[in-house]
Amino acid sequence: MSLIRSERAAAGILLGAAVLGLVLANTALGPDLQHIMSTTVGPSAFDLDLTVREWVSDGLLAVFFFIAAVELRHELTVGELSSWQKALHPAIAAVCGVIAPALVYLAFTAGSGYASGWPVPTATDIAFALGVLAIFGRGLPRRVRVFLLALAVLDDLIAIVIIAIFFTSNPNLIDLAAAIVSVAAFGLLSRMLRGRLRGPIAVLMVLVAVLTWMLVHGSGVHPTIAGVALGLVMSRQPARRVTHALEPWSNGLVLPLFAFTAALVAIPDVPLAQLSAPFWGILVALPVGKFVGISLGGWLGGKLARGEGSTLSLAGSLVVASLGGIGFTVSLLMNELAFAGSAEVRDEGVLAVLLGSCVSIVAGGITVSLVARRYRRRYPHEHQTGG
Repeated sequence: MSLIRSERAAAGILLGAAVLGLVLANTALGPDLQHIMSTTVGPSAFDLDLTVREWVSDGLLAVFFFIAAVELRHELTVGELSSWQKALHPAIAAVCGVIAPALVYLAFTAGSGYASGWPVPTATDIAFALGVLAIFGRGLPRRVRVFLLALAVLDDLIAIVIIAIFFTSNPNLIDLAAAIVSVAAFGLLSRMLRGRLRGPIAVLMVLVAVLTWMLVHGSGVHPTIAGVALGLVMSRQPARRVTHALEPWSNGLVLPLFAFTAALVAIPDVPLAQLSAPFWGILVALPVGKFVGISLGGWLGGKLARGEGSTLSLAGSLVVASLGGIGFTVSLLMNELAFAGSAEVRDEGVLAVLLGSCVSIVAGGITVSLVARRYRRRYPHEHQTGG
């Protein structure tokens, strides 16, 4: 289990699962695997007759978002985002890192009718970005990792807001209100986890969590938001224990399984010129748009936040910017939501996310290695980033 907690291992497993899905989809096994992913499972009485792919993206992925929400709450309360002075620099970089790739995407898709896909290239995969930094960043000061983590957490927060606002249609207000009550009950129960009743209360919390997910799903809001809400309201100490227990399962099963199912697409046998505008928009926006946006945001944030909290050098900002285009998990989810009505464009979007992320991995690995080597030569005794 300790190996799966490693950022290096998590990144490797995630990449391996995505590559495996893409390879198998383009073999004789592809049609059979696609049929399995499209198989409906679950009781229709509760509107839970979902496909296997939907159970993975809507159900299992809620675990990942729960862990991300607990991390977000920790950073906002006692971590690197606990005051506006600390949060200002990474917040500006994160916002610019969302705006720039969105504008690049919109420029490529102008007039195509696919403008709604602009959120796809705006996300940064926390686990993967930190994994690449851990692999190639020996010698970098710890503040680089801290800044990357803060930026990625804020990036996830923006992604959560985007999913909640732009990918929710005709919400069922009754189910939504019931979900809010259920979330409040979950938070209250988490503060009662002590003494003899600890076991029964834990079981009750699991049932309430499942009920919350069902209500959010029924409300029309994307059900992964249930994981976010539960992570934000759970009492701090129990939440840290639960995420510690769930982390290996998230890294070793949930995220790889989602990457595998999302990457399970056949490579279209068409000339490059016939690939859709969203493909090119995502492919360019992830490595280029994120790099430009985070770099400019890092520079601007450094100017505005000078003397306020922790700032980052230009070299450190370039390291973070080079890793920002690794989209993977959240970008793949955004892609599924944005192009749900067009399987062909959705599949091309998956390929673009994978290719754009791979470009960022290569560029980020090179950048991190070069800057880390420079730091090791200039500051041989400075505290280094850990893996």
